[in-house]
Amino acid sequence: MKKIVITGCSRGLGLAMARGFQQLGHEVFGCSGNPESIAKLEDPDHFSACDVADNQAVEAFAASFLEKNGAPDLLINNAALINRNAPLWQVPTDEFARVMEVNVIGVTNMIRHFVPAMITAGSGVIVNFSSYWGRSVSSDVTPYCASKWAIEGLTRGLAQDLPSGLAAVALNPGVIHTDMLQSCFGPGAAAYLSPKEWAESAVPFIAGFDASNNGDSVTVPGQ
Repeated sequence: MKKIVITGCSRGLGLAMARGFQQLGHEVFGCSGNPESIAKLEDPDHFSACDVADNQAVEAFAASFLEKNGAPDLLINNAALINRNAPLWQVPTDEFARVMEVNVIGVTNMIRHFVPAMITAGSGVIVNFSSYWGRSVSSDVTPYCASKWAIEGLTRGLAQDLPSGLAAVALNPGVIHTDMLQSCFGPGAAAYLSPKEWAESAVPFIAGFDASNNGDSVTVPGQ
């Protein structure tokens, strides 16, 4: 059994992963920036409201988790936002900033407050969610593309910082029918797998990461 922490755990891929890991017998914890969604989850002791872009909130979330549970075996940085479809020059400053705050700074906040304990424990895997748009680009989603390209570079750099026994992996989940995909693909998003369907193969794949995967940039098989 692994102790797993997932950000953005109250909807979409985060929720599907939480349910999938639980079904495999792992102990799952997580956070979401949506308190109302967190309140609907069955186990309030395992899930907390926390905006990953808020360093102080993440610090408190991590401190509480680590005191009760020790270092996680798997830290999954899944929480993310996408901008509304628009050319870059039409994206409002605050919208661009929020995408970067959640998608990039949020990941560094989680790393800052969880990874030292994982280093002390001598093991653990950090999975940072990337995207096809972390390795390619499309029109009207430039802020999101930029954030995911940042995740690819951040993860490779982190991999070199980590001591032996730990790993950092950049994971492209593929194209899945989530609210974010709906926002940019419209009705066409329905042609893709649901998060629950995706999790059937993605969760065992992610659970199999170990120290030998340090620095890898991978895609969920079949995506």
